[in-house]
Amino acid sequence: MALEAKFRELIQELGKLRDTLVALRLTVVEDKPAKGDAALVDRLGDVILDMMGFLEEGLRAARSAQKRAGHALDLNAARQALTICQERVHRIGQQYAVELVSYESLKDLANLGHQRRGEWIPWTNSVKQGIEQCREPLDLSTKALAGCWQEIAERVGSTSVSVQTTNIGQKIISRPEDRQEVVPEIR
Repeated sequence: MALEAKFRELIQELGKLRDTLVALRLTVVEDKPAKGDAALVDRLGDVILDMMGFLEEGLRAARSAQKRAGHALDLNAARQALTICQERVHRIGQQYAVELVSYESLKDLANLGHQRRGEWIPWTNSVKQGIEQCREPLDLSTKALAGCWQEIAERVGSTSVSVQTTNIGQKIISRPEDRQEVVPEIR
């Protein structure tokens, strides 16, 4: 069944995104230099945690949609669950663009490395690399979502019912003045 396969693909891509975010969080929070604290580290850690929370909600919704697309097909419930997943992935994409990969965020990260020097420079480089590595799984998750929507749309389109009304027979009413008496001809 193509719809179930599309949902499996979506769940797989979301899992890859989760793995990438987990690795990024590990780099940001756990691998930060031991000397000194930085508000930027806390902010990035919080953003990544938010994204991970949205991702878990999206994964739950994707699994629910997959279940609804199974043998007891319920397209409406699958569509509703997929809508939730879409909203969560969209939020992740917004946070990624605005709070992680934006020019301002990357500039703040580079400035932190240059100001602190030492261990902070390789750490900032690792964080930048981790942020960049999130781009591909996020894009692939978005494409997988589009594939699910396409399959749902094709299903809905192929199972549509068309109703037409037709009149059968005719009823002819003539005006009394147009009526002529029919007289049989005699020969």
